[in-house]
Amino acid sequence: MPITNNTPEENVQGLFNRIAGNYDDMNNLITLHTHRHWRNVTMKKMALKPGDFAIDLCCGTGDWTIALAKAVGPAGHVVGLDFSEEMLAIAKKKVEAVHFEDRITLVQGDAMHLPYPDDTFDAATIGFGLRNVPDASQVLSEMARVIHPGGQVACLETSQPTQPIIHLGWQIYFNLVPMMTKLAVHNYDDYAYLQRTTAEFVTAEQLKTMFQDVGLRDVTYQQFDLGAATLHLGKRPYSGH
Repeated sequence: MPITNNTPEENVQGLFNRIAGNYDDMNNLITLHTHRHWRNVTMKKMALKPGDFAIDLCCGTGDWTIALAKAVGPAGHVVGLDFSEEMLAIAKKKVEAVHFEDRITLVQGDAMHLPYPDDTFDAATIGFGLRNVPDASQVLSEMARVIHPGGQVACLETSQPTQPIIHLGWQIYFNLVPMMTKLAVHNYDDYAYLQRTTAEFVTAEQLKTMFQDVGLRDVTYQQFDLGAATLHLGKRPYSGH
């Protein structure tokens, strides 16, 4: 990503505004369409109930937001929050296409400073966004703050395989990602940056510790595709637990 005088938040916002139009197609290409399976498994594990109130951070073009809205039903509601107005514009069209305007609210905002009081939501999710925020711990802290005691935080994120041979193959593949995107959408620099954030992000065990450090309990994780992605789940404890 080009060096600028902008803040880290502005740089991330600008990047996702630039790639918004190609984001869905490139996500399918980079993950070989497996991100849909990862999200389906996540939704089953979360087991949201009709009438629940959820927030989806870094919601991007809205696919997980819509999946959450289907789970909570017409009696529930979902907030999809993202920094990028271009991503939200695409999400808005998807929400209108499935006629979920009554159960989804899209908000442009900062995941590190959520504009909601404590104990607002039953669940908070973030998909493939935690590695791109300036302070992942701050985002997790905000997610833990805005859910009710007993509520859950879910993070689906690219990860790093720990088995040496698998990790080598993972590195080779992700080093090819910027070239793939250059050929497909003529955008090398932005996807090279995203490839670096994936390679530099914490391990699954380290992210589990980060969940615990912000006060979440019963933290578990499940790895997909030999560790290429990981789902972390944690709950906000009730007082005294």
